[in-house]
Amino acid sequence: MSTATFPQTLKRATGWVTVWGILMILFGALAICLPLASSIGAAVLVAWLMVFGGAAHLVFAFHSHSLSGILWKVLVSVLYIAFGIYLLLHPLIALATLTLVLAAFFLAEGALEIAFYFNIRTFHNSFWVLVDGIVTLLLGLAIWMQWPSNSVWVIGMLLGISLIFSGVSRFMLALAVRRSPLLS
Repeated sequence: MSTATFPQTLKRATGWVTVWGILMILFGALAICLPLASSIGAAVLVAWLMVFGGAAHLVFAFHSHSLSGILWKVLVSVLYIAFGIYLLLHPLIALATLTLVLAAFFLAEGALEIAFYFNIRTFHNSFWVLVDGIVTLLLGLAIWMQWPSNSVWVIGMLLGISLIFSGVSRFMLALAVRRSPLLS
């Protein structure tokens, strides 16, 4: 049994968090430098997840207690597997599809954030919800208006930006924990 206190354990963990943050920044920069490769990588990952999800549906189909339940679950699993294999064989189509879905997601999220703002506009700093909604809506619109030509770089670029911001936040959090007088 370890005799280390929680603050000591937390401070020791900051080394790994720092390394993880630096790696995320490096991988994010790599994704931005190679947007097509990272975009295709993301599309292939989604395709494999669909194949594995379909296989899981198939396994669980036979745990149904009725013939109609088994048939529907087998049908769903075949659909998942077939679509996943199709996307694996056609990664650029997968990429274009994911980019279009991402644009639709951002458009819907932006509209919902703006609507949410009008419900909370009396709260302090609620303006930032409106800003978030407008920026997200404009991002979705920008992606949609350039689709499908932007499909080869959008997902990789956004993935890279996200990795960099996540890495910076992890790195800065680790520094803050290390410097905290409460954890001495």
